[in-house]
Amino acid sequence: MRNTGLDIEDLQTFVAVADAGGISAAARRLGITKSIVSRRLFRIEAELGVQLLVRTTRGAALTEAGITFRHHAARAGAEIDMARDTILPSGDLRGHLRVAMPLTIGATHFAPVLAEMACLHPKLHIQASYSDRFVDLIAEGFDCAIRGAYLQDSNLIAKRIGPIHGKLVASPAYIELNGSPDTLAELVSHHALMQGTESWQFMDGKKIVTVQPQGRFKADSAIALAAAAAAGLGIAWLPDCITHNYVASGALIPIMTRYPVPPGAVYVVRPPGKHPTRQVRVLTEMMIEYFKNNPALFGFSSEEI
Repeated sequence: MRNTGLDIEDLQTFVAVADAGGISAAARRLGITKSIVSRRLFRIEAELGVQLLVRTTRGAALTEAGITFRHHAARAGAEIDMARDTILPSGDLRGHLRVAMPLTIGATHFAPVLAEMACLHPKLHIQASYSDRFVDLIAEGFDCAIRGAYLQDSNLIAKRIGPIHGKLVASPAYIELNGSPDTLAELVSHHALMQGTESWQFMDGKKIVTVQPQGRFKADSAIALAAAAAAGLGIAWLPDCITHNYVASGALIPIMTRYPVPPGAVYVVRPPGKHPTRQVRVLTEMMIEYFKNNPALFGFSSEEI
């Protein structure tokens, strides 16, 4: 007689497929092949005797039974993870961690943390994706992401790891040719350098004022926008860790300083759920410690943490 029962790895794989919306995305998240994911799904459906997923051209969709079962499977997986963490609170991290980071400062400012984490936990597999585009953590199968400086409303769970500041800058050549705006109303008539169709916020006393900038030059990288501003193409709203060297050399000049940019922060964000994985918790703790030990790298004082 064969053994019956549901394997915890199979349950966690099913939850990953349900959350990622497909087998391919789940396989990337788990660091295994698509064939392994498919076999685990087959075992669960065979054991339960019901269909949990419907394969579609865009991935996989949950059946009614799958929606119900996903809730219980996720809870079982979370309980096992909590039990493992309780038993081995100081043990090596294992498994996989997929993390999305901004290209602009991720590779230069945050990559050392991941390298240290990999050295401390040789049994942990880390996959980092560096991009300034907005990453859908659930659809693309990421465990967490590093985001700032102003967190958009979402159902993601966020943990603040440190402050980040920014300012409005322009080159001396741009100011000589176009003048420098003195008021927020004047700002909208200037050439803005933007990542997309974002709004800019400023402090007018204790009040936050939102401005809709206009411009013809856009880029999905703050580094590229800083270079464009230094070339005289327009005004940019950028974090200090990007503009510090430009300002120090005189290539960019802070403008409209009586309307400062509201202080922002950097966060570790993760998909909704009761408990973060131990990998995400350890990464968050290491990031907080990194901010504390390297305040000058981000343009703030240690008292601001």
